[in-house]
Amino acid sequence: MEPSPWRGVLQRLRRDSEYIAIPVIALVISAVAFSLFLLAIGKAPLVFFELVHRGGFGSAFSIQNTLQRAAPLIFTALAVAIPARIGLVMIGGEGALVIGGFTSAAIAIPMLDRISPMPTLMIMALVGALTGGVWIGLAGFLRHARGVNETISSLLLTYIGIAVMNFFVEGALRDLTNPNKPSTKPLGDAYMVGKIPGTDVHWGFAAGILIAILLHILMTRTTFGFAARVTGGNPRAAMAQGLPVGKLIVICSMLAGACAGLAGFFEVAAIQGRANASIAAGYGFTGILVSFLARHNPIAIIVVAIMFGGIVASGGLVQRRMDLPDATVLVLQGMTFVILLVSETLYGRFAFFRIDEGRDRT
Repeated sequence: MEPSPWRGVLQRLRRDSEYIAIPVIALVISAVAFSLFLLAIGKAPLVFFELVHRGGFGSAFSIQNTLQRAAPLIFTALAVAIPARIGLVMIGGEGALVIGGFTSAAIAIPMLDRISPMPTLMIMALVGALTGGVWIGLAGFLRHARGVNETISSLLLTYIGIAVMNFFVEGALRDLTNPNKPSTKPLGDAYMVGKIPGTDVHWGFAAGILIAILLHILMTRTTFGFAARVTGGNPRAAMAQGLPVGKLIVICSMLAGACAGLAGFFEVAAIQGRANASIAAGYGFTGILVSFLARHNPIAIIVVAIMFGGIVASGGLVQRRMDLPDATVLVLQGMTFVILLVSETLYGRFAFFRIDEGRDRT
């Protein structure tokens, strides 16, 4: 007897639902663990989560604040997700964001009041993306050419990138008219990225969604994406089939860095208006958690980034109402990340999600 086509569809849905169920379970366990932490310090968990909801999604203002915080998280999560498709664990998005934001601000200084805003912003975005791409691409090249662990090298490059920015911001490129905080020369309102009409959300959020969709198509609907997935599954088999493994590793790494570099550009050109220590706000590290929770799926990254954008946006409200430090949100993120990593061991262990294909044969 031929099996029903609907039976096959239902079985695939049951199998694929594992990739939703386990992250949800991890989130629930994280919430319970964090609630126990709050109880241990004498705070009410229900009040905390209610404030997170109110601060992140409770009003039009908070939603727009959330979407603005989600924009860099989309880019930095993509900086983790794209290398993950080829089997790399890149965690240097923070460094690529910082160095991309710094170089985009630096290249703009000689163009201010000499070149019109639109070409200047386009050059800034290009330089930020290119610098970020080279930064993370270096880690990919070291991985292929010398076998250097990309996780360690990309993390070390993060601290080098921050140090490079601080060196120039506190030295040759420092704006002497601002004695309080070392910064580059301000861009000015005319050279800032505008807001999406009718909102207070800058265009970086829309750009992040568009790039996430394009990268999803690239990695799932093209021969390049297929070659990257084959390489990520078995590099030796990919080499045996004649695939350019080294080139694929470097290209995926550069795409990742370009995403993080664009996050830096938007932080400078849409939020800060200059390069300074404020652009190293930890978005690159939060993006790691967003990517892992989204299972490195660019489309799912958009949703998860908005959720974590709401958590970040609610930090100030939580601090005021519950008398908790800003680091409280970081504790929640840290717990979630650890529990999420542990949950990786659960895949394939639940009988409900397994399909015994032998039963379908007649």
